[in-house]
Amino acid sequence: MWREAELEAADAIGRLMEFWGFRRHMGRLWTILYLSPEPMTTAELSETLQLSSSAVSLSLGELVRWGAVRKTWRPGERKDFYEAENSVWKLLRRVYERRELNLIREAIDAFARAQRRLDQASSALDADGRRRVEYMSGRLRRLSALSKAGERLVRLLVAGRVINPVDLQDAEEAE
Repeated sequence: MWREAELEAADAIGRLMEFWGFRRHMGRLWTILYLSPEPMTTAELSETLQLSSSAVSLSLGELVRWGAVRKTWRPGERKDFYEAENSVWKLLRRVYERRELNLIREAIDAFARAQRRLDQASSALDADGRRRVEYMSGRLRRLSALSKAGERLVRLLVAGRVINPVDLQDAEEAE
């Protein structure tokens, strides 16, 4: 009976992880380890989730890189054991720091490059072309302002501070 509950929770987290851009197996593996009172081996995880050992090993490697799982050892044992990071908040912070903030910064940089291109092109255009460039520049400034507000919000979230989603609305309306 407890195994069904464990698998149901693992499937739910797996779907959430997949929605967030990770492989479903990663979420399922992390959940099984998180719910386990003892570290588990690759073989135990394979059996529990009915996955191949290579699929488990691959996903565990990624989970270790993200800091979601750590490898442990038991004295006298030659096998590797794995246990989950118990702080879900730490996991979320790592993802926000490593992935979301990087994506936002890349977008901000791309908007700045696009703005410089528009600025360079503007002088060589006729009146209609300059109007279009001016319109596009305004839209790029809005996108940049929203991205910068989003970056501030994610930084506040990572720092465990209070966030105000109105900042996003204010950034968009500022233009």
